Amino acid sequence: MLRMDNPESHAILQGMEFDSDILIIGGGLNGPALALALADGGLSVTIIDALPADARGDEGFDGRGYALALASQRLLAAVGVWNDVAAHSQPIHEVKITDGRAGEGPSPWMLHFNSDELAEGPMGYMVEDRHLYRAFQSALARHPRITQINGETVVSQTTGVAHASVQTASGKVLTGRIVVGSDGRKSGTAQRAGIKRRGHDYNQTALVCAIEHDLPHHGIAHQFFMPPGPLAILPLTGNRASIVWSEETAEAARINALSDADYLAYLRPRFGSFLGEIRLAGARFTYPLNLTLANSFIAPRLALIGDAAHGVHPIAGQGLNLGLRDVGALAEVLIMAKRRGEDIGAVDVLERYQAWRGFDTTTLALATDGFNKLFSNDNSILRAGRDIGLGIVNALPSLRQRFIREAAGLTGDVPKLLQGRQI
Repeated sequence: MLRMDNPESHAILQGMEFDSDILIIGGGLNGPALALALADGGLSVTIIDALPADARGDEGFDGRGYALALASQRLLAAVGVWNDVAAHSQPIHEVKITDGRAGEGPSPWMLHFNSDELAEGPMGYMVEDRHLYRAFQSALARHPRITQINGETVVSQTTGVAHASVQTASGKVLTGRIVVGSDGRKSGTAQRAGIKRRGHDYNQTALVCAIEHDLPHHGIAHQFFMPPGPLAILPLTGNRASIVWSEETAEAARINALSDADYLAYLRPRFGSFLGEIRLAGARFTYPLNLTLANSFIAPRLALIGDAAHGVHPIAGQGLNLGLRDVGALAEVLIMAKRRGEDIGAVDVLERYQAWRGFDTTTLALATDGFNKLFSNDNSILRAGRDIGLGIVNALPSLRQRFIREAAGLTGDVPKLLQGRQI
């Protein structure tokens, strides 16, 4: 292990020239969030994104909307992004979880979360990817410690005693103290580091679109469990909602091939009439669903965040929230190590991040996996048991409030940034 207070190690580190302290591979949302957090903590950062700078943040709805937990919103505020996003956000005031079949409506048993039971405010916010990405780009461009390299693909990476380096397809070589993989479920960073993955395919595909509806949604999010998979109706600004509708893969392909009119005709019995007439408000998208967990979130001078570390079922809307918890934890570990004079890429430093995030992530991944298996079936015995379970939780205020705080990201060992505090 190299420590800055060790004269020999200090000499090695002092003798090296780094392009940046941190090299982040992947420019979606988690990578830029980490870059801002680290740069605010005095570290220099380079983001390498395979996509051109203008390939994200288009004006039209691109199918990606995120249910940001309250803790995630606090992190965005702490890294200077929220002010540019707030006007495009929709507070989530209530969440209603029901079980049933298409065309028959929900069962009488319901789990109902209300933000009035949460002293801190709304449980979360719905924000579209295009608005988030533009806000991040604005914040990144303003920060003097952040460099962005767009349209470049990393093809190799190496680590040494005191450095990490990556090479792009164009031959550019960049060096740093640590590499962070934020490059998705098929992370090349993880593969090149020899990190294996475990998981399985759900044989489900998410059908995603935005709809306009005649009646106001009042900031209420709905999760309707049906035998093939859950239907999430998530409130967007105005009289709009984001639909994340899970079906068995073959059936999803058939539905997606329908005309817009036939697609809506298939959706209406599942959606119901509680928001009046519905219309498509943009293009339609599909995303295959699977569970994938990296066997380790770290390797020598390397860490993984977001989907590169864990990809979970969207059943609880926790994908981006999990990634932002990674961001908060890793940023806090690295910044505090720097302040103590440690080598931020040392194995014992990175192991603190692994210990902080590994258990929490695995627990939530297994929970979402279990919920999907429990609810995505039409077994009458299981149906009766889960409906009674929803009713019991709903009838117990203390248990319901615990679930609300969990969904808002306010429980457990919460990183400072997700508490809205600076590191």
